[in-house]
Amino acid sequence: MFLAAAKDDITTIIGGIAPNWGPFGTLGKEARIMVEVVMAVAILLCLGIAIWGAAKQRIGATALRDTFSAEQGKGLIVAGLTGVFIIGSLGTLFTIVYGMAV
Repeated sequence: MFLAAAKDDITTIIGGIAPNWGPFGTLGKEARIMVEVVMAVAILLCLGIAIWGAAKQRIGATALRDTFSAEQGKGLIVAGLTGVFIIGSLGTLFTIVYGMAV
């Protein structure tokens, strides 16, 4: 009887799932930090757009009775949250695409 779990621990399994920067694996530490900072700023900007859209939707729907502003707010919420999702998953997407190309 052969037990695969007896040989390795959980970090081997989790390490295989986690992205390893794919084509950006050769970047230096400073370059990786810069990429992470740019991605963090972009995520904060997208969250700001979503919050602005929520405020615009709320104000347009109740205080001003402006349906156009409310619909525009809904669009901003969706755009902001979609941006957060896309930017948050870029590392995984790059790793998958790079792995398929190799």
